[in-house]
Amino acid sequence: MPPRPRFDRRAPVRELPNINDRISYPKLRVVDADGTQLGVINREEALDVAKNRELDLVLVSEKADPPVCRIMDYGKYKFEQEKKAKEAKKKSHQTEVKEVKMRYKIDKHDYDVRLGHATRFLKAGDKVKCTVIFRGREIQHSSLAESLLRRMANDLEEKAEIQQAPKREGRNMIMFLTPRKTPLLKKDKEEATHKAVERKSPTKVPNLGRSESQMRNQNKSIQK
Repeated sequence: MPPRPRFDRRAPVRELPNINDRISYPKLRVVDADGTQLGVINREEALDVAKNRELDLVLVSEKADPPVCRIMDYGKYKFEQEKKAKEAKKKSHQTEVKEVKMRYKIDKHDYDVRLGHATRFLKAGDKVKCTVIFRGREIQHSSLAESLLRRMANDLEEKAEIQQAPKREGRNMIMFLTPRKTPLLKKDKEEATHKAVERKSPTKVPNLGRSESQMRNQNKSIQK
């Protein structure tokens, strides 16, 4: 039975960039740092040009005939490429759904904590699932849970917009918030505040054009 191969603890060999003396092709098509074509020249001459400019000779297209090299500051070029890669990674952020759970009887401190969590999730570009959990007979107070969720949406209106309004789901009530793509304008904010006040204010019963004295006389006649 052949012996089992040992685990190779040596560090992996890093692939070194093809620059300067590592370029072995005898003939090269060279592009200067400012984009000027220097034509096809031999390797030694290309290295001398790069050395005189205090720059690097970098192989950019090995498959071309002859291979193409560019004179540049390789350290600066590498830094810019890494920076572009990081920015591309940030833009390709995968949106996740984060959940914030609470009870409809939540106190102010715990509510502020949940609000802080939701704010952090929204800033990271994630959606937020706001869940109010019912236990036992608490499900009878679904209107209070809806009011709590709408309060949270109102507190986060500058950072988020409602993707799904409060909705019963089993023994929970949920609401989905998504990061606001456009900033909330002052006019829109005033309208949202006005609507919130209207929802809180009691409904007025119309008097159908009758004066207060007429209403009082009618009440007296009913009592008699």
